[in-house]
Amino acid sequence: VAWNPTDKGSRTPNFARTVEHDAALMAQVGVNAVRTYWPITDTKVLDVLWSHGIWVLNGVYNNAGDPVSSAVDTVNAVKDHPAILMWTIGNEWNYNGLYTGMGLWDSVARLQEVAALIKQHDPTHLVASIYGELKGLKEVDEHMPNVDVWGVNAYRGISFGELFNSFAAQTQKPMFLGEYGADAWNAKAGREDDAAQARATKALTKEIVAHTATAGGVCIGGFVFEWADEWWKDGDGSPWAHDVGGDAPGGGPHPDATFNEEWWGLTDIDRNP
Repeated sequence: VAWNPTDKGSRTPNFARTVEHDAALMAQVGVNAVRTYWPITDTKVLDVLWSHGIWVLNGVYNNAGDPVSSAVDTVNAVKDHPAILMWTIGNEWNYNGLYTGMGLWDSVARLQEVAALIKQHDPTHLVASIYGELKGLKEVDEHMPNVDVWGVNAYRGISFGELFNSFAAQTQKPMFLGEYGADAWNAKAGREDDAAQARATKALTKEIVAHTATAGGVCIGGFVFEWADEWWKDGDGSPWAHDVGGDAPGGGPHPDATFNEEWWGLTDIDRNP
């Protein structure tokens, strides 16, 4: 599951405050790995996750405004911890230009540099990069040999369609769903719709399992977006309020094709299902 535990009124995650409760609850529902958007450098947080059998895909570089060396600092801090499964760099960076509007090929060059540095300091763990959908991936992949695994963020309603076959036609590398799922606000009905969120999450998870690498498919897993609601994400609202606001770009989550950014959690911000 994608894990970015942000408190009310905040815009950044507080791993240390939430990990005991979150990890225990995650273990109860069968979560075996988390993906982060900010780096975890606190080994005590990793200790708690590992005690519950939870691996970590540690997000070590997402913003081009950060020095490349920041990724190395995180890697060196926690690379020997058993909870680390792999490192991730970039989050749908082909859309956001590493959150700075950097051009596509400059972003490719930056992430290739970051991946090479990570491998110099840690030849043991794989490096994954999180791409938005599949457009242009074949050419991008050819210029990023230091990326071992691709994560794909995809929101296509209640089915992935031909995503897995399309991915296999573009690269020989394995993939996982970096983000998938549905939010819990139904813009069509103007209300919370936990049942629709549950239907979509179940259907999409079944498709991931059907294309698992353990049965000859290309997919090694997936990260539901996300563990808990975040109240800061509606730019027109307040981080102290659970705002209703979303974008409808023409494709998106079930059932309304609208990204209601503060309603994605499998739990609410107080960790109620």
